Amino acid sequence: MTQPPKPYSYTTPLRAVTGWCQWAIPVGLLAGSASALFLWSLDRATETRETFPWLIWLLPVAGFGVGWIYQRIGQKAEGGTNLIIEQIHSPSGGVPARLTPLVLIGTLVTHLCGGSAGREGTAVQMGGSIASALGRRFQLPAVTLRVVLMTGVAAGFGSIFGTPVAGAVFALEVIARDRTQYRMLLPVLLASWVGHLTCSAWGIQHAIYHISSRTGTKLSDFIEPLLLIKVMIAAVVFGYASRVFTALIHLLNNAIKRLVAYAPLRPMIGGIMVIALVYLVGTRDYLGLGVSSNNPAAVTILSAFQTGGASTWSWAWKLIFTVVTIASGFKGGEVTPLFFIGATLGHTLALLLGAPLDLLAGLGLIAVFAGATKTRLACTILGVELFGAHHVVYFALACWLAQRCSGSASLYTRKAQV
Repeated sequence: MTQPPKPYSYTTPLRAVTGWCQWAIPVGLLAGSASALFLWSLDRATETRETFPWLIWLLPVAGFGVGWIYQRIGQKAEGGTNLIIEQIHSPSGGVPARLTPLVLIGTLVTHLCGGSAGREGTAVQMGGSIASALGRRFQLPAVTLRVVLMTGVAAGFGSIFGTPVAGAVFALEVIARDRTQYRMLLPVLLASWVGHLTCSAWGIQHAIYHISSRTGTKLSDFIEPLLLIKVMIAAVVFGYASRVFTALIHLLNNAIKRLVAYAPLRPMIGGIMVIALVYLVGTRDYLGLGVSSNNPAAVTILSAFQTGGASTWSWAWKLIFTVVTIASGFKGGEVTPLFFIGATLGHTLALLLGAPLDLLAGLGLIAVFAGATKTRLACTILGVELFGAHHVVYFALACWLAQRCSGSASLYTRKAQV
């Protein structure tokens, strides 16, 4: 005789979410503290490089050292962000605890000697490594471990940029593309907020961006048909820029692995190429993060929002510097360089299209990132958190269209389905 179906229990999913949330708080505290230490150290490394310009000549040596250390003791840690995504999809041994010190030291050395890299990869990997260590310590079941790893990703991203909501949605989108599991939103949002608040409590301050070229009292005041068309044109260009960036990263990475068998030599060669690029271009503006500079004449992300703050091809040079740095094996991330590429490309397009300069710089900052990582919703929210909600229609349009034009390839080669 067939048994009648059991009545659905609404307490079961609630109990699961509550259980996940209890891990979000310690993960957020630890990941936020790790991000604070990293950001403070990164500022010191950048200041040292600008004070002692000769450090760039040590970039090949630094590259060899980073490559040698990862080869000797890195093992699975070499997978970086992709390893974390893989472990969320199918836990099999976890993320090694040594990933945190390895990626921290590797990124600081990269920036100290002038590599063009970012910081989000380091924060995400540290957050994932910390979350995995907690999971192993308390022998969490596979389902819970997956969510805890996602909270580590969210806490790392949210704390490193000071954008907790975008950090949470980024963790959901980048892990489970097209199958985002919103039942996990509460724990990842909690972890991202705790991470952000913890990082801020340590005295870390984030860059402040402004889009101030338009005024109004309600959302419709910011929408103009002609400007919408210009934004759409720019978004297509942003999408293809991210497409080129992603393709070149994978192409050069595969080529250098095929041509250079000994792993430590790859970043060493990349360091030599970066030095050659500096002297070819005649400027050091494209080294390091590029958020700001002690040199008021330097091209930076912040300067891209101002008249005369970038040259026509600043975005292309930053793209080349970053592709060489990351593809050859230096550590860091791609997101902040993508911000630079997008903001300076937006600066150039604003002059060509006759559009508000700071608006297109801001749209480029989030849209090129959206195209490269396939996270249009997170990047739309990122725009709101960085610039305010008045231009949200333009943010959403630019991110959606840029992702549509960016192709199928992503910076993250493995996509998990949770």
